[in-house]
Amino acid sequence: MGFINLIDTSQARIMIRAANWVGDAIMTTPVIRAVRKNYPEADITVLAKPWVIPVYENNPYLDNIMVYDSNKRHKKGFGTLKLARDLRDFHFDLAILMQNAFEAGLLSFLAGIKERLGYNTDARGFLLNRKIKLNPLLKKGHLIDYYIGILKGASLLDDGRKLDLFLCEPDREFAKHFLKKEQFDFFKPVIGINPGATGGTAKRWFPERYAELCKRLAEKFKVKILIFGGPQDNELGRYIAKLSGRCCINIAGKTSLGQAFALIEKCSLFITNDSGLMHAAAALNINQAALIGSTDHIATAPSNKNSVMLRVEVPCSPCLKDVCETDHKCMDKISVDMVMETCKSLLKNNLQQS
Repeated sequence: MGFINLIDTSQARIMIRAANWVGDAIMTTPVIRAVRKNYPEADITVLAKPWVIPVYENNPYLDNIMVYDSNKRHKKGFGTLKLARDLRDFHFDLAILMQNAFEAGLLSFLAGIKERLGYNTDARGFLLNRKIKLNPLLKKGHLIDYYIGILKGASLLDDGRKLDLFLCEPDREFAKHFLKKEQFDFFKPVIGINPGATGGTAKRWFPERYAELCKRLAEKFKVKILIFGGPQDNELGRYIAKLSGRCCINIAGKTSLGQAFALIEKCSLFITNDSGLMHAAAALNINQAALIGSTDHIATAPSNKNSVMLRVEVPCSPCLKDVCETDHKCMDKISVDMVMETCKSLLKNNLQQS
């Protein structure tokens, strides 16, 4: 029997525990859309860490966003009990756990949520009364399908693999005025690079090569290049901007995440490492060149058809390590020439379609 029959669909209160990283959060958006499809009259809340909330803002399939304030009110320890109490006040009927951690199961149990749905992983099976056995094939596939598998395992309907990212008008206005202020020519391509990546340097193409690529793109298309990233990437952005001979504008750490999404939406081309912003560009259907080295290219590939993965087979990849302990060959074998040719091809296709 599918879980759709286990709660009153006309009055259901559903909590979806979000993934903790921007890219993963974006890859769960097909699940949110599908939950609304299964429970059209339900009140649906997503519980998310502060830094991923912009992914869910403006999402029409959600009724509420609840902040998991893990640095203050909900800090580990007594904060976990406070969060469970906060959740209990909502009287949720069903918890759908995108996050696989033991803590996610514990919270939904302590919150007294009657139906607790998630993968039977991380020794939390006794906390879930609706346990989904992980299909071994999903372990080897894309994370989008992995997340959708939670619903399929519960005999709930899915709604396809399309990613959702809904932008607000103030962020779009910011992007428009920013590009105008920086004197971007809207008859020329807007190009962005994202040289950082969360979790160490192994996922990153070399900053010197990004700088050389920017110089070539700026010369070829007579444009300035936007350097994206978070606050932790600002120094990296400044270094690339300096090396590239002033053809770049470093906005790493100078925008909100929502504003960064809106600027990516304006891009004709986005060049990026495996990162949250890569998945944002995929959700916004932006042409992109994704440079993949240490990460699992099957699990985290950008999902839009106008993305090109640049990856060279080496024996040690994917190693999934934060820092390369040898010669970083997986990235070293991706040359500036290779990326430049891909960029020209993507921009040529864009011009032909426009």
